[in-house]
Amino acid sequence: MIHPHQVVLLAGPSGSGKSYIAQQTGLPVLCLDDFYKDGDDPTLPRRNGQIDWESPDSWDAEAAVEVIDQLVRHGRADVPVYAINEDRRVATRCFELASSPLFVAEGIFAAEIAEECRRRGLLAGAYALRRPRSATFLRRLARDLAEQRKGPRVLLLRGVALLRAEPAVLRRQTGLGAEAARGRDVLRRVARLLAAGHPPQTG
Repeated sequence: MIHPHQVVLLAGPSGSGKSYIAQQTGLPVLCLDDFYKDGDDPTLPRRNGQIDWESPDSWDAEAAVEVIDQLVRHGRADVPVYAINEDRRVATRCFELASSPLFVAEGIFAAEIAEECRRRGLLAGAYALRRPRSATFLRRLARDLAEQRKGPRVLLLRGVALLRAEPAVLRRQTGLGAEAARGRDVLRRVARLLAAGHPPQTG
């Protein structure tokens, strides 16, 4: 079956510029961070007594895939609105693609659903943003401080930990089927998908 829309998954380490590159494509953008589990969810993973928000298990992959499936097939879906500073979903909104043949779903866990999206015939492409680690660290810290996601000390400690973990994050994402690429290369690939009529990836 040929679907009227398809998804481009955009992964990458936290702070690597996923949201910016997604917006630069000019396509509708689904924020996958809105699919985090609520802070009181008993299935949340823990490390050293604290919720491990860097673990894929802190995120509802099944719900994300179902929303993407609805968007690909029908062009619209209800999506959650997540407040990171409150650790919970606070609303839902209607997300519509209109006439756009492609849309971008971006988030640190996007690669986790690449294989399932490919299996269902939903996927046009999957990429993991790659940029210098120091630039990612500074960008992430500035963003998190500006958005007051957590206290400054917590954000700094988290930033250092993520800086050290970044190579492993990229290895996992590429191992899950996302192609490592710099931002400008992602934009070129998306432009080519649009020009070619967005044929799905098959393997």
